[in-house]
Amino acid sequence: MVVTVTMNPAIDKTVFVDSFEYGGLNRIKSSESDVGGKGINVSKTIKSLGGKSVATGFIAGEAGNRIEKCLNEAGIETDFVKVEGETRTNTKIVDGKGELTELNEQGPCISSKKLSELLEIIRKYAKEDTLFVLAGSVPGGVPKDIYAKIIKEAHEKGAIVLMDADGDLFKEGLKEKPDIIKPNRAELESFLGIDHKADDEVLYSEGKKLLDQGIKKVVISMGKDGAMFLSENESYICPGLKVEANSAVGAGDAMVAALAYSFENGFNKEDTARLCMATSAGAVMTIGTKPPERSIVFELMEKVNIKKL
Repeated sequence: MVVTVTMNPAIDKTVFVDSFEYGGLNRIKSSESDVGGKGINVSKTIKSLGGKSVATGFIAGEAGNRIEKCLNEAGIETDFVKVEGETRTNTKIVDGKGELTELNEQGPCISSKKLSELLEIIRKYAKEDTLFVLAGSVPGGVPKDIYAKIIKEAHEKGAIVLMDADGDLFKEGLKEKPDIIKPNRAELESFLGIDHKADDEVLYSEGKKLLDQGIKKVVISMGKDGAMFLSENESYICPGLKVEANSAVGAGDAMVAALAYSFENGFNKEDTARLCMATSAGAVMTIGTKPPERSIVFELMEKVNIKKL
């Protein structure tokens, strides 16, 4: 069973402009609106791949009701905690060159009572055949060590945890050794205090150090440059697939979904890497945060190149 935890879901509004002029007038060519948030995007993509998951987290107001309704209509099981306020709307601006600018709202503030309700839901699902996906930011009222707390409790019940976070959430979560992590290049550079683009050798070296700390699998996504898949016995690097890009929004979430789907279905390490690269590339081909179609993903898998590290 895969359970995605999205503490700060959103309505993702993606707008497309020819060019983005800071401080000037920008005319929108077209726009798309999708229910989202990192864990919810993971659940949507798992469903598109043919898998199942349970989506949990906090939802609020009319936007929250829309998220729950859309997921249920798509056949995705939900188990949300409803809170006061309104679920946020995130605006993604994509220019003619494919460059992405994001404007993310904060979301509602969560009381200690509502946080306890969510933790009880997570405990309900925590068992040996459960993979938790902890993804994205947390709203106000939620401590930055919350992922660490969930990881610790999940491991005590034999569950597996895949963490996709940055900043303090990432730093604190590492202390409890999540089983799988998927930082992108920028997130890892920030964690390491690197103020320039780290080369492949540095990323590989630092990724191996994370393995030495007890994490079983480290996946470093590098945008157009591809991704690294590091584990104790085998490590790979895959160059990015050249596809017709519409939007990079959700590409990282698609890769997380592929990791979860691969784990749930017992894929070997090479097939996991192929599925991750293909699913991420497929997401780039879609508009907004819509998941790629399963048929396209499996076509793209045949084009993935893998190099052993």
